[in-house]
Amino acid sequence: MFDERLAHVRERITQACQRCGRDPSSITLVAVTKGVTVPAIREAAAHGLMDFGENRVQEARRKYQELVHSPQSTVHGVRWHLVGHLQRNKAKDAVVLFDAIHSVDTAALAQALEQHAAAAGKSLDIFMQVNVSGEATKFGCRPDEAAALAQVVRGLPHVRLAGLMTIAPFTEEAERSRQYFRQLRELRDRFHSAFHISHSALKLSMGMSQDFEVAIEEGADNIRVGTAIFGTGDGGHETKDG
Repeated sequence: MFDERLAHVRERITQACQRCGRDPSSITLVAVTKGVTVPAIREAAAHGLMDFGENRVQEARRKYQELVHSPQSTVHGVRWHLVGHLQRNKAKDAVVLFDAIHSVDTAALAQALEQHAAAAGKSLDIFMQVNVSGEATKFGCRPDEAAALAQVVRGLPHVRLAGLMTIAPFTEEAERSRQYFRQLRELRDRFHSAFHISHSALKLSMGMSQDFEVAIEEGADNIRVGTAIFGTGDGGHETKDG
């Protein structure tokens, strides 16, 4: 079943790219492993998945100890993404565990990550989370705050502004998400002009199991997919936060 689900996701990516004239190899599939067992993650890595996303630092730490630090580890060369909300008091642990953080929404959090990345001698990719939908239940800076936050992030030597992230309101009709993905793309395009950043240097992280085809059509570079890959029977639960 895992083989079939992964093949189906990859086919959905290919078809979405064909509709909008994009190369499927330009899309980074981040497999969201919240609630997913360690054996399932090992199987995913064996099938060529190289990017894994976790929602919570504590759960990630437990899994990584088994996956990466055990003598029996078979998971090497993958990138770990934090796709859920990050509290500032967890910034130190997040810097140690993750290669990229998709949920930076305040200058204070960016500066905390800079401090801990500098202490660790590490360079960290971060995505600014923007709440384009305006939902009170979602994290993220407002679109009109994003430029000021980007200025702060771009001035920090140990973190790199890798892109922008958003979470569309949950809906069974993927087409309803299009307007939010388009707003994030338009914001990214304004950043290109304002900050003289190349398109290749500023990615879009948007789209999950139910709507990632629409996200790709609107310019997503990173899609965060859990349930469509892992199902729900083995604990592969995907939430609104990633």
